[in-house]
Amino acid sequence: MQRQRNKILAGLLAWAVVMAVVSLGGHGLERVSAVDRNAYEGLEAFTDVLAIVQKHYVEEASTQKLIEGAINGMLNGLDPHSAYLTPELYKELQVDTEGSFGGLGIEITLRDGLLTVVSPIEDTPAYRAGIKAGDQIIKIEGELTKDMSLVEAVKKMRGPKGSKVVISVRREGVPRLIDFSLNREIIRVQSVKSRSLEKGYGYARLTQFQDRTNTDLENALSTLVAENGKLEGLVLDLRNNPGGLLSQAVKVTDLFLDSGMIVYTEGRLDNQKQKYFAHAGGYTEFPIVVLVNGGSASASEIVAGALQDHGRAVVLGTKTFGKGSVQTILPLESGAALRLTTALYFTPNGRSIQVTGVAPDITLENLTPTQVAAREQREIREENLRGHFDNKKQPVVPAPEVREISPEGGTKRDAEPVQPEPEEEVKEGELGKDPQLDRALQLLKSWRVFKTTVAAVPPQQ
Repeated sequence: MQRQRNKILAGLLAWAVVMAVVSLGGHGLERVSAVDRNAYEGLEAFTDVLAIVQKHYVEEASTQKLIEGAINGMLNGLDPHSAYLTPELYKELQVDTEGSFGGLGIEITLRDGLLTVVSPIEDTPAYRAGIKAGDQIIKIEGELTKDMSLVEAVKKMRGPKGSKVVISVRREGVPRLIDFSLNREIIRVQSVKSRSLEKGYGYARLTQFQDRTNTDLENALSTLVAENGKLEGLVLDLRNNPGGLLSQAVKVTDLFLDSGMIVYTEGRLDNQKQKYFAHAGGYTEFPIVVLVNGGSASASEIVAGALQDHGRAVVLGTKTFGKGSVQTILPLESGAALRLTTALYFTPNGRSIQVTGVAPDITLENLTPTQVAAREQREIREENLRGHFDNKKQPVVPAPEVREISPEGGTKRDAEPVQPEPEEEVKEGELGKDPQLDRALQLLKSWRVFKTTVAAVPPQQ
């Protein structure tokens, strides 16, 4: 009798799957093939497991909880970005794109099965505490995150304003876990920040792509032009920008182009194959340097890749995150939703940045000279390897003798060298303390000099 009930339930589930595909695809019954025997047998196995768990599990488990767990497992098995959103999480997602939500201010993903920080959002508890792109979140409130889904992790890190949460992260080069005790805040993200760097040179930092980002950026550019009379160059800072709305990435890019393709997407269905083009009337009269790093993802990479392919901007920094997929939100009748990867996007030249990221035109890490020297000391070289071959042709230069003046006025040998004062850390967005920004401004200035010099050279006869 139980076996017969399971077969009936499996049949009902198969029909539900067919109807779900019809409603989501919107292409009618003729486009949906019948569920094959393997799928039917798989659904029958699922109902068998469901019945066994409900009967024998140590605690009573509701059907709703078990089915939601199965859905989450199915979507987690596809890719790190597909997920089931409960009605509560779906509402939070809708609020996120409007620029205000509760939590810590961390954009996370799953990389090699580990919960990894894409980037902290500027002016949030995570950003102020010093959490960095690439940090791996190993524990949340003492609970290991291994096998924890993105949705579960987000749910655990969000909570009422003022409440505390402790996360433990593993950072490259640090031997032990780092604990961060953070107070949750209502995160209100200002997606565009701008100012003049010097007369004629503007700076615009985009922290996320929300539903007003293109409008806010256009207003910021108008203000910069009014302040300077004319812009000789712009630094567009996309560092640690985890992305956001595809439509906003297109509109932001369109501000700097007057023609040509911006991005195109490829998926299985016809409505997932889209091409987006620029329109006349953009800001095309001044050069641009785009700053990127490993925390620049998704929509940021669309903007950087498009401007790079069109030769409209020089991209400076380090390789970007490498998220080249598009997620579509598919609402369900229950008030929940699926966030499903439905397409891959490509730059105008046909490049997919999935995994590979956008490679900058000029690679420059944002490190002070002291930090560069410290890293070089940690690096292993051939000379550090046991049994390495010596370069017999290279003359041996004796180490310099270290002398220090003693209090009595003499000198003493082999004294410890005097340690220099520690150099101030990088402060992104601040001239003189941000090597990448300093280099970007130098490039924009040399741009004008180079154009003037070339224009002054008479053409060859």
